[in-house]
Amino acid sequence: MPDAYERHLVPVLFRPFAVDLAARAAALRPRRVLELAAGTGALTSAVLDAAADADVLATDLNEAMVTRGSARESRAHWRQADAQELPCQDASFDLVLSQFGVMFFPDRPGAYAEVRRVLAPEGRFLFSSWGPLASHGFDAAFQSALEAAMPEGAPTFLPDVPHGYSDPAVVAEDLAAAGLVLDTAEEVTLEGVAESAASVATGFLTGTPVSAALAARPDAATIRAAVTRAMTEALGTGPVSAEMTATVYAARSMDAGAAGR
Repeated sequence: MPDAYERHLVPVLFRPFAVDLAARAAALRPRRVLELAAGTGALTSAVLDAAADADVLATDLNEAMVTRGSARESRAHWRQADAQELPCQDASFDLVLSQFGVMFFPDRPGAYAEVRRVLAPEGRFLFSSWGPLASHGFDAAFQSALEAAMPEGAPTFLPDVPHGYSDPAVVAEDLAAAGLVLDTAEEVTLEGVAESAASVATGFLTGTPVSAALAARPDAATIRAAVTRAMTEALGTGPVSAEMTATVYAARSMDAGAAGR
C-alpha cells in the first residue's frame, strides 16, 4: 500500500498542498518541528526544502509508512508513533504540523491535547483537512465511479474519512476541548495533475483502505476495470488535472494566547 500511495497519489493529491503548507511553516522560522501522520514524507521534504535549519521529527502510526518515508527522506528523524499518545517530552516543539492526517484520528480532542502538551510556549499547530467530497475533482470522480461499479453498496472510505471532517466550526470545537484556540481557517484550492486517470484510479484502488474492501471479492478485477474506465471517461485520456479544495488551520495554546495579551 505505501508504494502505490507514493507512486500514484502523493504527486497528484498531496505534493501541491505540501508546498503551500511548508511555505506557511517556514514563515514561522521553526527550530523544532513535529509532524503527525507524515505518511511517506511529502510534507516532510517540502518543509526541509523551505526551512533547511529546522530539526524535523516525522511520525506516523503505520510502521510501513515510516519505513518508506525514512528511506526517501533521510534529512528528517522518523519514528512510529500514535498521535494520541506521543512519545515526546512536554513543550519540546515550537511547531506541530499535520497534512491531511487529523481526519484519521479516532479521538481528535485527545490527539489535540497531546499537541498542546508537546508545544512550547508560543508554539503553533498548522494542519490541513480536505473540504467536502464534491470540492475535490479526483476524489469525487473516483467515488462516483466506485458507486456505479458497486451499486449494491460501495466502500464509503472517501466521504466518511478524508472528506468527513470539513466543517471549521467542528474543528474549532475539537481544538477548544483540548485547550487550543483556532486562529485562522483558510480555504485553499489548488490544481492536481496526474499522468492519467488510470494512474489515480490505481492509487485509490491499491493505495487506500478501499483495496482491503475489494480484496476478498471474486469480482474485484471487474470492479477495478470498471472504475478505471469510468474515471477515464470522466476526466479524459492522457495527462489529466482537477481542482482540489482543502482548509488550512492555524492554532495555538490558549495559555499562549493569554500570555500574549
